[in-house]
Amino acid sequence: MTQDPKPPFPAQPQLIPGSSAKMDPVPDYGEDSYKGSGRLAGKKALITGADSGIGRAVALAFAREGADVAVSYLNEEEDAAETKRLVESAGRQCLLIPGDISKAAHCRQLVSQTVDAFGQIDILVNNAAHQNTFESLEEIPDEEWEVTMATNISAMFYITKAAVAHMKEGSAIINTSSVNADTPSPQLLAYATTKGAIQNFTAGLAQLLAEKGIRANTVAPGPVWTPLIPSTMPEEKVKNFGKQVPMGRPAQPRELAPVYVMLASDESSYVSGATIAVTGGKPII
Repeated sequence: MTQDPKPPFPAQPQLIPGSSAKMDPVPDYGEDSYKGSGRLAGKKALITGADSGIGRAVALAFAREGADVAVSYLNEEEDAAETKRLVESAGRQCLLIPGDISKAAHCRQLVSQTVDAFGQIDILVNNAAHQNTFESLEEIPDEEWEVTMATNISAMFYITKAAVAHMKEGSAIINTSSVNADTPSPQLLAYATTKGAIQNFTAGLAQLLAEKGIRANTVAPGPVWTPLIPSTMPEEKVKNFGKQVPMGRPAQPRELAPVYVMLASDESSYVSGATIAVTGGKPII
């Protein structure tokens, strides 16, 4: 049984989008624990939000399983450089693509740059997300609502639509939803709304793409210790983050990565339209 960190955590306020290196404890991405076995050998993956958090852990795992990885991120150059180092240390290619996925044009450029570099896309992981905490409906600015929708759900549509043209039979799309899709936190109203939309989008997408032999699934994490937490949540919530689930702690990013590997691999050839919960024992409806 691993002795992963449990709350209470020290105060550590950060500005959005946050830095992995400044977190206490620093998240565990699987650097010393993830062992690959060639399950994604020769595949090409595009992962959004892969500079840190779940995305970095997935990029590391994919690389150790034999995939080349394109990393989409906003502007977190230091964190992205560390993801690139981890991917390349596994002997795989890593393409860094900064930019704002809330803009449709960048979403399409993201796909075209990946195809230019790798020739194809076998795995698409729509993982990037924006969130912020508000105590009342009146506090949520219109602009906050709009950027959350644009980043979390509209970008998923634009990127997926562009990527499918370059995906062959057997390819996989994996979208990151959340336990908030089923049990929404009222303080994360905009974020939780998008996560419900992602789950529904994926269920419909799986049916649309079945005839092309492309699978689409969702991973629904519970609390995960990522830079999004200290940069978007009040100090008291950060201190007790993860305490509410049966395991009494947040997941480390490395604990999510094996689920993405499973869904990306050919072993999951009959899994499509599914939502896989990784919630520390908290049931989803």
